[in-house]
Amino acid sequence: MTDHPRRTLVLGGARSGKSAHAEGLVPADEVVTYVATSRRDPSDAEWTQRIAEHEARRPSSWITVEAGAPDEVCSVLDTAVEHDPPLLVDDLATWLTGVLDDAAAWERDPAALREVAARCDSLVVALRDCRARVVLVSAEVGLGVVPGTRSGRLFRDELGALNARLAEQCDHVVLLVAGVPLRLR
Repeated sequence: MTDHPRRTLVLGGARSGKSAHAEGLVPADEVVTYVATSRRDPSDAEWTQRIAEHEARRPSSWITVEAGAPDEVCSVLDTAVEHDPPLLVDDLATWLTGVLDDAAAWERDPAALREVAARCDSLVVALRDCRARVVLVSAEVGLGVVPGTRSGRLFRDELGALNARLAEQCDHVVLLVAGVPLRLR
């Protein structure tokens, strides 16, 4: 049996190959619990197609858990035990978008931002305390220009802070650039 890092964070920009890389870190021929954070929107055909492409890549032995609500990811992490199959959570940028939407935080209302902070705190604690092997996928948004919109800056700031906190809890952190993995830790 190969010894794997218990917690891995895979970061990357749009179309960097981060999801495919993360999928390659877990066994393709064994049971893996794939935690999908995307929310389905039947009125968005392009988004539905992206979800279908991700689903088609997954081996038949993998179990998909649709965790579109913010507390569902934490619940999966909280209930996992040491000898459970590995968890692959893809992706935290989509998860955070849902958190910001649910809290109506896009206009930076202080109460809404406290709710976002509490959800992020819960995720960090759930990862820290998770007994199973976990591979997380998240977007790296701090390498580009400063977003021109208030909501874009909020998202960049919140995701950057969340990624840093999650990286603190991970044994292995990798950044994908143009499909090439760069090991950060």
